[in-house]
Amino acid sequence: MSLTQDLVHLIRTKPITQVDLDAAALFTLDAVANAIGGCSTAPGKKLLAWARENGGDAGRRALVMGGLTHVLEMDDLHRASVVHPGCVVVPAAFAVSDGDGKKLLRAVLHGFEATCRVGMAVGQQHYKIWHSTATCGPFGSAMAGAALLNLSDDQAVHALGNAGTQSAGLWQFLATGAMSKHLHAGRGAEAGVVAAQLAAQDFTGPPEILEGAQGLFAGACPDPDPNAVVRDPDHRWQLHETSIKPWPSCRHTHTLIDAALELSAQIENSDDIQEVHVQVYAAVLDVCDRPDPESVYEAKFSLQHTAAAALSDGRVDFDSFEADARVRLAPLRAKVRAQAGEPYVSAYPKDWGSALEVVLQDGTKLSTQRTHCKGDPEAALSVDEMRTKALMLMELGGCNHPNRLIDAILNMAHKGRVPDLDLF
Repeated sequence: MSLTQDLVHLIRTKPITQVDLDAAALFTLDAVANAIGGCSTAPGKKLLAWARENGGDAGRRALVMGGLTHVLEMDDLHRASVVHPGCVVVPAAFAVSDGDGKKLLRAVLHGFEATCRVGMAVGQQHYKIWHSTATCGPFGSAMAGAALLNLSDDQAVHALGNAGTQSAGLWQFLATGAMSKHLHAGRGAEAGVVAAQLAAQDFTGPPEILEGAQGLFAGACPDPDPNAVVRDPDHRWQLHETSIKPWPSCRHTHTLIDAALELSAQIENSDDIQEVHVQVYAAVLDVCDRPDPESVYEAKFSLQHTAAAALSDGRVDFDSFEADARVRLAPLRAKVRAQAGEPYVSAYPKDWGSALEVVLQDGTKLSTQRTHCKGDPEAALSVDEMRTKALMLMELGGCNHPNRLIDAILNMAHKGRVPDLDLF
């Protein structure tokens, strides 16, 4: 048996409860809301213009929705795999859905599980070069497609094999702030849809796409953990282990934001800050060590900027990354010093912790630390908070009847039909 055969068996024999369906509906709502919000952005408008010019079969619809879902940097994140599963799985599920709400949510659970389990197996070194959402996401979109297209187990293995051979996505875009990251999510969704559709025609794929001598682990993973693909099969669905973002920036900055918001309440004037010391795990420095961001996107990937925004303003929202905020916060940003240290280095990727110390002009030292932050499973957003976030994103994207759509998506867990999103 290959790892993909074992993974298909694990997922398809895993029981699904009403609690699981309700959770899947909330994560589906979050992804849809992010996609609608993404329509208002410059990259989103380009994706939509491209879609209108080039038409849209199921794969292309998944590509565009996937890209839209990832634009605002508010979509979900699974810590142990360092993957954003919703932006690849949910668009794929909507692209091939037959309208049955519960069936779509079961497919979402299947897709999250496949994406996250492969993501946990690729190892930490993979993430230094490869964007894991792009490389591991196709397995999830293919698994979701396999559920919705009623593929046999053998066909599902073919779908995963051909999804995996399309696995790609490099971090080089960070050097210039290019829009490639959105394409990564879109192509991850599209690849799985196409692979599942082809598998329905018995188009074969390699069953050992993960562990084979010329498979994903051999080609792109210096330190893979193959057993992670099927480890702890009775553990709850990985969707429950996934975080929801309350702030529109790279998830690597979120424990720092959470800590800075706490300390900001104790600081009367941010001009009183003399020094800011940050301790994090190494991946934060790899991706978010950006002391002088020159664009909205670079600011969202700047630990210095997000810390300065939270400390100075006591909030982090979309306005925190605009040009005027970047100029205003530059003096405080320059006071932020960051380094990797324990226990955060060893705890990653299970925990994404950080410590923060602020030294004031009078010598007062304020400090705090985080192992988890708001939005993590350990400090999950409530249903009301999820609805509030979704409403904000949908209104940002110009949705005409956001509350009606929110209710329809959540009702899928209770025999509701899949709503028409009409994104383009």
